[in-house]
Amino acid sequence: MAEQSAGTAELPTAEDTKALGAKLGALLRAGDVVVLSGPLGAGKTVLAKGIAEAMDVDGPVTSPTFVLARVHRARRSGAPAMIHVDMYRLLDHAGADLLGELDSLDLDTDLADAVVVVEWGEGLVERLSDRHLDIRLERAAETEVRTAIWRWSRP
Repeated sequence: MAEQSAGTAELPTAEDTKALGAKLGALLRAGDVVVLSGPLGAGKTVLAKGIAEAMDVDGPVTSPTFVLARVHRARRSGAPAMIHVDMYRLLDHAGADLLGELDSLDLDTDLADAVVVVEWGEGLVERLSDRHLDIRLERAAETEVRTAIWRWSRP
């Protein structure tokens, strides 16, 4: 599948959200950063589950809110791990040093050898990689239908 530099999708169900994550996850390679943004309950973690499925990494993928980051090892030799990060706790710290925070976690994985998927990271994580995928999830009022808008920084 050719990589689209941008796109939009209507996501009526959680399975549709997960399927979009899998579609986009199939395009990712080591060193990529994915920035997931949107309000609480928009489906960021569900999308991350789809990305993890496409990358064939160990699970389960759950929200890393209270641990900041989780490493999901690749099941295939030579494939990148997925580092799932939640920046929600650091939002009030405008001067947060993301690289320093991740390094202090001793993740036992080099960021250049992994795909880093960050929830709530807009405006903070883009400096981790020249190539990043921004995905914004929105949910319309009084409906479960979500809309995803994504854009690669460098196609």
